Amino acid sequence: MSTAELIVLNARILTMDPARPRAQAVALGGGRVRALGLDPEVRALAGPGTRILDARGATVLPGLIESHLHLFMGGMELAHLQLGGVTAIEALAEALRAHAAAHPERPVLVGQGCSYSFGGRALTRQDLDAILPDRPVILIAADHHTGWANTVALERAGILRGRALSPGNEIVMGPDGLASGELREFEAKAPVLRLAGEERVMAGIATGDEPVPAPTPDDLIADCTPMARGLAHCARHGLTSLVNMDGNRYTLEVLSELRRQGRLTARVRVPFHYRPHRTPADLAIASAMAAEWNDDWLASGLVKFFMDGVIDSTTAVRLDDYPGRPGYKGADALHTPEAFAAACIEADRRGLQMATHAIGDGAVRRVLDGYAAAREANGARDARHRIEHIELIDRADIPRLAALGVIASVQPCHVPGGQDFPLHETMAVIGRDRWRDAYLARTLAEAGARLAFATDWPVADVNPLRCIQTAVTRAAYEGGRDERVSLHEALAAYTTGGAHAEHTDDRKGMLRPGYLADLVVLDGDIEAVRPDEIGGLSVAQTVVDGRIVWDAGEMA
Repeated sequence: MSTAELIVLNARILTMDPARPRAQAVALGGGRVRALGLDPEVRALAGPGTRILDARGATVLPGLIESHLHLFMGGMELAHLQLGGVTAIEALAEALRAHAAAHPERPVLVGQGCSYSFGGRALTRQDLDAILPDRPVILIAADHHTGWANTVALERAGILRGRALSPGNEIVMGPDGLASGELREFEAKAPVLRLAGEERVMAGIATGDEPVPAPTPDDLIADCTPMARGLAHCARHGLTSLVNMDGNRYTLEVLSELRRQGRLTARVRVPFHYRPHRTPADLAIASAMAAEWNDDWLASGLVKFFMDGVIDSTTAVRLDDYPGRPGYKGADALHTPEAFAAACIEADRRGLQMATHAIGDGAVRRVLDGYAAAREANGARDARHRIEHIELIDRADIPRLAALGVIASVQPCHVPGGQDFPLHETMAVIGRDRWRDAYLARTLAEAGARLAFATDWPVADVNPLRCIQTAVTRAAYEGGRDERVSLHEALAAYTTGGAHAEHTDDRKGMLRPGYLADLVVLDGDIEAVRPDEIGGLSVAQTVVDGRIVWDAGEMA
């Protein structure tokens, strides 16, 4: 056997391989795992050019798979004003004015993580006018489904007097006949973000179309900066594979340029985004993307749908009424049952995988119905279609996930009261009598659904260790059962579960000879720390394809 290129010794390796769950050392070479075992036997594979890492008794894991994020958008937003935890109008004013003073060059001031409630109510354009009347401002909610803009931003974007939008998107109008400042969903926010010069970055999620006007070569090079910033942020947190959950060809072209430059530091999958204006014939674009990008670095072959909005803005689609709103079950679903079934049948016929955002139980049921229609029309296959989020589900639909082979792609860090999101605002909107049906993880797994964990970054902190901590420590809701999973179940949802969800479990998600040389070295023993301390661990090194793409020691 030839010498290894990289060896990690003195480690507590959790291979996630049931055939050999633990090891002390691992050797990598040629982009693959070469060997695992005890220090002496693996050290014997070292040669003069081998790099050796001493893990100092810390945990080593397969490279972590972030199964749902928005990479391009997240990289851009790292440069925005961060408003997480700001819930008082005075603190908002102070932060916004300081940001404005620090960035006089920005055409629009963009804030991220804005609360839905200030003093018990949502922001208005008048609130923002009182803080900054002369510079365009848009503040985006943590879930990214709602924004609040001031008058000058609405005016310059041409939407102060409203505008017709596609179903599910809304420019909320005030009693004076003008926009209130609240912009619901991506199409409503897009005109203001276009003023900020972020339309190319946002096109993949706002419309799924290619940017207009067509990007120039200089635009492509410029857009490598936020994309690379996002990749670097993921690398420092041990993420070696990323499933982007919005996309178009341009997103893949930017990533391809970074690959050409040698700056691609994670394996990325990008979908074709099927918005409601599409027809099944447009899935030919998805097939073309799948054919052009189909290797272990960049891949497509995935179709992303949105079925509804979010709970906090009451745009999530429910089977029952929202509390205190008789007859109101949320905004209209973004796809009719007939249109969604037709799209599902065609996508499945083409051999494409589907991933659908569905938060309310009404949306979840409609998605399951569409996937069932595809199976009935085309026959059963190992499709591994996915539902993203599943924050509320009717008990009758739980067994359908396993029966249809549907992946439950869920985000433990979104659980109200579990990490960064407050308990009472969201749970009050759900209603106490439905808490038992909200944010399930263990129940779905015990019913046979395969779990894939993620953060939906930049909706939540991308740090997988904090997400794992939440998954293993979250408190049960009143009237509900304990939905915690074990540490090893949480690790599986970030490794083997993520690989299964993207059809790469034959080469990814485990440390096994012949598998891809992706791994993460932590700075401590994840099995030895208390569950509520897991999020305090950090990543010492991240390795992708046998190359160290993050080294905390070099950054110190």
